[in-house]
Amino acid sequence: MRVLVVGGGGREHALCWALHRDAAASTASATLFTAPGNPGTATLGTNLPIPATAVDDLVTAVQQHDVDVTIIGPEAPLAAGLADRLRTAGRAVFGPTAAAARLESSKAYAKEVMRRAGVPTATSASFVSMGPALEYIGKHPEPLVVKASGLAAGKGAVVCQTRVEAAMTVRAMLDGSLGEAGREVLVEEFLTGEELSVLALTDGERVLMLPPAQDHKRLGEGDSGPNTGGMGAYCPVGIATEALLDRVRRDVFEPVLREVAAQGAPYEGLLYAGLMILPDGTPSVLEFNARFGDPETQVLLPALAPGFTEHLAAIAERRWNPATQRHVLDVERAAVTTVLAARGYPENPEKGVAIRLPGPAQLGDDVIIFHAGTYRDPDGRLRTAGGRVFSVTGLGATVPLAARASREAAEHIAFEGKTWRRDVAWREIERAGAA
Repeated sequence: MRVLVVGGGGREHALCWALHRDAAASTASATLFTAPGNPGTATLGTNLPIPATAVDDLVTAVQQHDVDVTIIGPEAPLAAGLADRLRTAGRAVFGPTAAAARLESSKAYAKEVMRRAGVPTATSASFVSMGPALEYIGKHPEPLVVKASGLAAGKGAVVCQTRVEAAMTVRAMLDGSLGEAGREVLVEEFLTGEELSVLALTDGERVLMLPPAQDHKRLGEGDSGPNTGGMGAYCPVGIATEALLDRVRRDVFEPVLREVAAQGAPYEGLLYAGLMILPDGTPSVLEFNARFGDPETQVLLPALAPGFTEHLAAIAERRWNPATQRHVLDVERAAVTTVLAARGYPENPEKGVAIRLPGPAQLGDDVIIFHAGTYRDPDGRLRTAGGRVFSVTGLGATVPLAARASREAAEHIAFEGKTWRRDVAWREIERAGAA
């Protein structure tokens, strides 16, 4: 099978790693392409120098290389209609149509879908002009959350402790601080509880959930500092009981899939629900993503048994028939991933800094390093490309053991300005200590 993975970050490296692992485990042959890829994906296949948003060039590459299945990693090419174009060309693709991907590309649309489907979510209102937004904020309890409706690369949600802060945030977004992503904004209630990331495979009707993960959005330890695209994640999560996950499937995924299908936009691919588990146990949707999460992918795929990527190919080729009575895939081992970011992330990450990676002897068999924001200079030296640079995934029998493996490996990776959290999975470690 010839597979193209679209994207060039840590998520795409993890997808290529899983495809390579599964092909080896099944003794099947697989030829991997990644566009544009990174130095990590280059060790597993062929990088094609095509940006992830260059839809025409990607369709041409799929035809030229006779690709059997395309897996779309980032949200931007989904919103640009890459999956639509490939299906029109008769090519198998894993990823939703642009219409279905509006669940991520328009938070206002996602809220309307949830309202119609009866899915629990924070009370909110959307605005495209300043006056009504500021009037609404003036009467809203504190704290409150301001979100850009469009795609903002993980920077579009701001928790505001005061109405003054919320007003300033809305002014900045509507004045263009986030470009087109902030032309429409949402103001919503602040929810308290514990966050959970639940990713589900679907053919538009059936749902097979991956084991839940929990990520760390804040830049600093102790969940301090600005929101980011994610500074680490872990799996399994103790609060994710079978009863809770059954409720998530029944009250979140299935109603949303029925509603978008009724609107003429059936959803095929992976749907990610970012949830807040409220104190009474209710799962409330914070956001939907129309693709694999980052860094959740880097922690989930190594935690699963080999064979997972066959689901992706089967859904893409419309022959999926999951042979399981359970609605959740089993975890084979615990995994924790620590994100190493460049100095200045998330606002102004430093680029071009030389990197020194440890040798295999320093890492052991319980660590996988996924490249996220790296490149090689003309002399072959590895350097930072800005933002999140690596996802360092540790594996173990328990979350505390996996977290230790991840931290120790992260210590050995050297580049000036390395920014990272040493407390990834702290909630689960505390739960394990209290058990």
